[in-house]
Amino acid sequence: MMIATSANFRTAYAAKKNINFAFRTAYRAGVAMGFALVSIGFLVLVAIIALYKDMMGIDNKELSGSTYEPLFEAVAGYGLGGSFVALFGRVGGGIYTKAADVGADLVGKIESNLPEDSPKNPATIADNVGDNVGDVAGMSADLFGSFAESTCAALVLSSNSILGDAPSCLYSISNFMFPISIITFGLLACIVVSSISTDLKEVNTLGEV
Repeated sequence: MMIATSANFRTAYAAKKNINFAFRTAYRAGVAMGFALVSIGFLVLVAIIALYKDMMGIDNKELSGSTYEPLFEAVAGYGLGGSFVALFGRVGGGIYTKAADVGADLVGKIESNLPEDSPKNPATIADNVGDNVGDVAGMSADLFGSFAESTCAALVLSSNSILGDAPSCLYSISNFMFPISIITFGLLACIVVSSISTDLKEVNTLGEV
């Protein structure tokens, strides 16, 4: 939230001088939430797996599902907790503040015929709060909820080495590395693409790259 509100006026000020500076400021401020949220969520999942492996003294041998059952419950609980917290973040941070945003626009534009963000409209404060909180807190809650659910499901499914029949399937701790490596590659690819978008390619005055 602090990054978003600080980037708002900085982007507007940079746009007076150069559209490339404004785009770079807005883009870097936007990716801050995404990178921080996904990286912290990913780090917690890796920490859960590493701590369980260290506490249980598990090496890379195929073991029965009962050995890994507490780990599966911890990973699934993390995903459920992320979705539960994201629900409140989305409702409180997105829907209610967006209602204040829409109400401010209706009062100012329709009833009073005022332009967007007019200083004559006291509801402009609620409008700006709705924009910031709804787009930052609400969207970040959705992002974390989706990331936690999909990643936890991938970890639980990939842990099954599919050795033997269904009642006696064996599991290996190394099988967790496949979804983890995909997430790591995705984060690195996003960093490279973000660097290209802000440093290697410039936006001209027409807004075209």
